Amino acid sequence: MSADLHCHTRLSNGSMGIEEIVALAKSKGIEKIAVTDQDTIAGIERAKIVGERNGVGVIPGVELSAFDEETGKCMHVLCYLPEQPARLEGLCKHNSLVRSRATTMMCLKLAKLYSVTPELVKRCATGATALFTQHFMHALMEVGAADSFYGDVYKELFTPESEKNILVQPKYKSVEEVIEAIHLANGIAILAHPMSYGSTENATALISRFVKAGLDGVEVWHPSADEKESEALLQFAKKNKLLATGGSSFRGLYNKKLLTIGDYVTPDQQLKELMSFKARQQRLLKKQAAEL
Repeated sequence: MSADLHCHTRLSNGSMGIEEIVALAKSKGIEKIAVTDQDTIAGIERAKIVGERNGVGVIPGVELSAFDEETGKCMHVLCYLPEQPARLEGLCKHNSLVRSRATTMMCLKLAKLYSVTPELVKRCATGATALFTQHFMHALMEVGAADSFYGDVYKELFTPESEKNILVQPKYKSVEEVIEAIHLANGIAILAHPMSYGSTENATALISRFVKAGLDGVEVWHPSADEKESEALLQFAKKNKLLATGGSSFRGLYNKKLLTIGDYVTPDQQLKELMSFKARQQRLLKKQAAEL
């Protein structure tokens, strides 16, 4: 069964609506997807309904932003199958608020460099629950200041090493706090695209550290990892009894490279393990309790 478990819609940093995402998945023969919008659960129920109408299974999910003090990096944790998603509303609201404060300052910085108003950036984000870098670049392309989403202008504005960067780091909760919030919602916590944080060695060190905080698994198949890196992550996951997932991080027009839904998927075996994870946990807890 083909399952792309990492897709974004225009509710966050994607360019397509839920209906369009589901229709595209169906046309590609993708039987299951997870709509994992950034820091919002607004589309979870609608995605499930639209999926049912079109014969595409939709697994409830969300991608949550976090900050790791040790590395000084923003990181993302995927939450799947939250039984009480409402418990994530507080965290999503917090992330939206701190992102709003940061992007307001970024809009002011941008206006000093280019003829782009905050109003235009917001118009390019119509339908989204917050502003993302893609919306800034969309506005720059609208006024003819950039010819692509991830070209030289993007590197100038959104690369920390650039002297002209307009970056303002939102004050997200720690990775450990995000994992705890996911578990309080009875969800499954998966570290998203670990290869985007450095080498395989760095990625596995990060995963090991977060496992101590309760991390349930890792995103193995993703555009940020080549075949060799994905295999290394899979072996690490197996060795440490972690779940392994895969997804394209599809964003439509905002994709960082040429890809479509289903180019990166979660294999059948790993999908079965994800879907049966909670039942296995409950059986294990009962067994442990009986042995006491």
